[in-house]
Amino acid sequence: MSTLDETFMPLDPANYLNTAEDIAAYLEATLEEDGDDSAAIKRALGYIARSRNFSEIARQSGISREGLYKSLGEDGNPSLSTIIKVAHALGLKIRFEAA
Repeated sequence: MSTLDETFMPLDPANYLNTAEDIAAYLEATLEEDGDDSAAIKRALGYIARSRNFSEIARQSGISREGLYKSLGEDGNPSLSTIIKVAHALGLKIRFEAA
């Protein structure tokens, strides 16, 4: 019998979001699974921002770094304007289609 101490770390999606395609697929999956849960979408955007240079996303979106942290943080509530700005800074477009 082995006495190996196994410690598991929580999965951090930020470690796997390397391309714009990865990011788009992750957001689409989040919307499909949790589309009516704004907290899940905010959490996904936070992971994505951490996967990139957070300061650069803040600069490109025209939002202060602190403001972006606050918006995407656990208690944050980003406006649609913030979400659109972050999406554009990440090279993404937001679109709607008929259900």
